[in-house]
Parts: sequence; structure tokens; C-alpha cells
Amino acid sequence: MQKLSNLIDELASYIPQLEARNEAVSASSVGWQIEHSLLVISSVIEGVKRSDPSKYKWSFRPIKYLIFWRGKIPRGKIGAPKIVIPGEITQDTLQAHIALCRQRLDELEQLGAGHYFTHPFFGDLRMADTLSFLFIHTEHHLKIIRDMLAH
Repeated sequence: MQKLSNLIDELASYIPQLEARNEAVSASSVGWQIEHSLLVISSVIEGVKRSDPSKYKWSFRPIKYLIFWRGKIPRGKIGAPKIVIPGEITQDTLQAHIALCRQRLDELEQLGAGHYFTHPFFGDLRMADTLSFLFIHTEHHLKIIRDMLAH
């Protein structure tokens, strides 16, 4: 959980540059990348909280194992689901969402290992895999932000 908390801190550190863009790296802004990452963290944690451990279903999904083994999501291969597409983005909305994600991360720590999240491509992910996914996904968008600001 601490690794994910550190990534949330890094996302927060880029809020002052929310308007920055670099079309060579991404068509979206730094703010979009931050908000999308926060929407994913927030919605995944809510999904875990709502889960019933007795309804978990394991399934073999090769793409899950490939991405988890590599620890990377390839760029530009999959579009974001509508539920995690950012709307209005301001410094205030991002700060509020950072605070919400920190609160939800605290709530996640209180749940048992049997809770899970159902990912559209990976299937049901128990707590450990959910945390791995959140780390890989957030790091993916942080790399995009870093690249946008470095060029």
C-alpha cells in the first residue's frame, strides 16, 4: 500500500503543471493523466469494497499474466473505459481527488485479502493482484507525465 501511496504523492506533485501538453508523447494533458489515474484508483477501490469474497471467480487471462509479468502496460493499445474518462480538471478538483484517493487507500487497508475487483480484461483480481494492477497502471501514467514534461 505504501508504494501506491507514494505514487499518489507523485501524482499530486504534478498538479501545478496540469495544463502542460506534449503532443509527441500524448494527445492529453498532464491534468488528464493525473485525473484518469485517480479515477481508476478510486473506482477500483470502491469495487473492492463492494465485493463479496464468496463470489470470487478465478479465470485464466493470458493478457493479465503478460502485463503483470512485464510490470508494464503498452502505450496506446487500449482506450480508457468511459467511467474513468476525466471531466473538468482544475487544481482544486485534482487536490480533492487526491485527498479522496488517500482516504480510500486507508479504507482498502481495512479489507480482507479475499476481497476482489473485477477488471474488464483481467477478470477478478484478489487484493494482492488489485494492488499490483493499481501500481502498474498508475506507474504507466506517471511515465507518460514524466515523458511529457521531459521533452
